[in-house]
Amino acid sequence: MEFSKVRFLLSAHADRQLPPAEYAEIAFAGRSNVGKSSLINRLVGRTNLVKTSARPGKTQSLNYFLVDDRLYLVDLPGYGFARVSQQVRQEWRGLISNYIETRATLACVVVIIDLRHELKQLDRELIDWLRYLGKPMLPVYTKADKLSRNQQEKNAVALDAGLTLNAGERLLFSARTSQGVDELRRRLAAVVQASGQDATRGGGTSPAIDPI
Repeated sequence: MEFSKVRFLLSAHADRQLPPAEYAEIAFAGRSNVGKSSLINRLVGRTNLVKTSARPGKTQSLNYFLVDDRLYLVDLPGYGFARVSQQVRQEWRGLISNYIETRATLACVVVIIDLRHELKQLDRELIDWLRYLGKPMLPVYTKADKLSRNQQEKNAVALDAGLTLNAGERLLFSARTSQGVDELRRRLAAVVQASGQDATRGGGTSPAIDPI
């Protein structure tokens, strides 16, 4: 899988704007300002393919990127930021929930969590919801470079316990130092290779996660 062979495809603000479901899709979800854009940029070896911003809530659509003419990366709006109207929040929440629940080619959801902080309720709810739906997921604890190695391990163990994960089910990541980049590429390539495609499972009610 050549992650460097990537281009922006489209931004979808409604289900009808999604591209044809012809390739496996890997979605990236996380709280606003958790480092999602930086992670995707580092994954594909670019500096500004995904625009980063100090303003929370900048991503307001499902942004599609085509990788190696065989994979879609989907940048989802961040959640947990409420400086928009309730109506807009509900519209985004509906779009994201419907996408995750029904998109047949969704192969994995990369859940990005800030390693520096205690587990947030919204992160736990998202993980629990994905488990309930039976959706493959990969938790990534990011901004690891902000901590010493000992503190990384200590915080990771605490997050693992809160999410009932073992160390092999997640990875530590730093966009600044490239820690975890090669492992992330390897795991995502394996997901694409294994996607046969078993993503029609699902159903149920989405959690109370507010996009943006």
